[in-house]
Amino acid sequence: MSAEDYDALPKTPANYVPLTPLSFLTRTVDLHPDRDALIYGDRRYSWGDVGERTTRLASALANLDIGIGDTVSVMCPNTPEIFEAHFGVPMAGAVLNAINTRLDIDTVAYILDHSDAKVLITDTAFAETVRPALAKLAETSPDRNITIIDIVDPAGPGGERLGDLTYEEFLASGDPSYDWQMPADEWQAHALNYTSGSTGTPKGVVYHHRGSYLMSMGTVVGWGLGQPPVYLYTVPLFHCNGWGHAWTMALLGGTTVCIRDISASGVFDAIADNGVTHFGGAPIILGMLVNATDDERRNFDHVVNAMTAGAPPPAAILKAVEAIGFNVMQVYGLTETYGHVSQCEWRDEWNDLDEDARADKKAWQGVTMPMNEELAVFDAESMEMVPRNGETQGEIMMRGNTVMKGYYKDPEETAKAFAGGWFHSGDGAVWRENGYIQIKDRLKDVIISGGENVSSVEVENTLYKHPAVLAAGVVAKPDDKWGEVPMAFIELKPDVDPETVSAQDIISFCRDQLAGFKTPKAVEFGELPKTSTGKIQKFILRERARS
Repeated sequence: MSAEDYDALPKTPANYVPLTPLSFLTRTVDLHPDRDALIYGDRRYSWGDVGERTTRLASALANLDIGIGDTVSVMCPNTPEIFEAHFGVPMAGAVLNAINTRLDIDTVAYILDHSDAKVLITDTAFAETVRPALAKLAETSPDRNITIIDIVDPAGPGGERLGDLTYEEFLASGDPSYDWQMPADEWQAHALNYTSGSTGTPKGVVYHHRGSYLMSMGTVVGWGLGQPPVYLYTVPLFHCNGWGHAWTMALLGGTTVCIRDISASGVFDAIADNGVTHFGGAPIILGMLVNATDDERRNFDHVVNAMTAGAPPPAAILKAVEAIGFNVMQVYGLTETYGHVSQCEWRDEWNDLDEDARADKKAWQGVTMPMNEELAVFDAESMEMVPRNGETQGEIMMRGNTVMKGYYKDPEETAKAFAGGWFHSGDGAVWRENGYIQIKDRLKDVIISGGENVSSVEVENTLYKHPAVLAAGVVAKPDDKWGEVPMAFIELKPDVDPETVSAQDIISFCRDQLAGFKTPKAVEFGELPKTSTGKIQKFILRERARS
């Protein structure tokens, strides 16, 4: 048989079906309709319930003429509504835009505008942010019409109603037998997640169905998930769509436990009361568990597997959290890669190391996960891979099917991110034997605080608005709880009396204009180190912050 004969064999509906995580839901609903899918306080939904509710959601959206290419935004903590949106929105053919609930008014308004959102499903607890964001949007884009659906959560703090329908009323308007369709093209946009770049301007990261499907598959293999896990959602579902774990739980027919507010007692209660076997979260969650009081802790009789990412976790935290019953795997990734694409896969020869050495190994970002094709460390200038000697620093780059489609309405930044046929992470690392990477420093001045990206430039721009500030530099300060927090170095104007400006004044000024996690947690005054051309030498500030 010649090559032409091989190529003549066609793709047909029998042998070529576009990949989508929606297929996980249909299988599990059919196979395990009575198995627990969601647990949230007193609310419990089986997979049969989730199948009906997500179908109603898709139908209700279709009744609003929402379809392929339309954006549906959701602003909600980790409650059943946002879990359901991860299925119901793409079932309608639409693109899910989960908005970070910690963002400020201006950024929320920008995202709603830039994303071309047609529907916003929002928890009433965030009305104080959403209402003025919508008002600002009405001024800047008066022709934009967004349908507001309110989530009224009895377990939440409540808040002002902004829409005509509650989420439950909206679901009731949908048809439980609605004949929704799988995507005809696996490259179809699936989700839109915004992440701040080094300039602080949010960029819209577009996911496709194929990537989301493979992300789930790779997580099962890489994490060694059994059937069926009980997964506690501490990762915000607005972060890389919760690392894709909602779709992974549908794949496995697992049970997802939601808690609205993350606390040490909430995590321990979920483990003890619901038999949680797995959870994912930033290193701050691990630190919170380690530092929990006796009153916050609960006993449990099984090992809980934790996946952690966001900032390199301190080895001391990894060591301490394992001592209280958790087995931790460090992973690494970005919003642009659907979340984790590398894992610190354990090696047998590390078993004989002492506790400190094992914890140090676990803090590495590791090797590529099964769903990602390649992960390497490059010299960014020459685009040549650095040697695997654990000393030469370069930039982490990757390529594979779990790399974004690109940045929404931003071809220039997309081309820059994909230059040379690799996705440029902007993170600096060394490369070790067997392909293990270890982050040493960030090439961009992005601070990761409690899993949240903070642009130092954005904070600096705010500081420069203060009438007393001549120059400002913001860097990451190590923090036991948050991993990193912003620290501001301020040079005052010559005519300003230093006694009239305090660190608290600067922090309060920033808090009025920035989201809380972006506000500096420490301030130091004095002349800033600069180059001969006047550029602030941030490497010196970083050393000061570390000390």
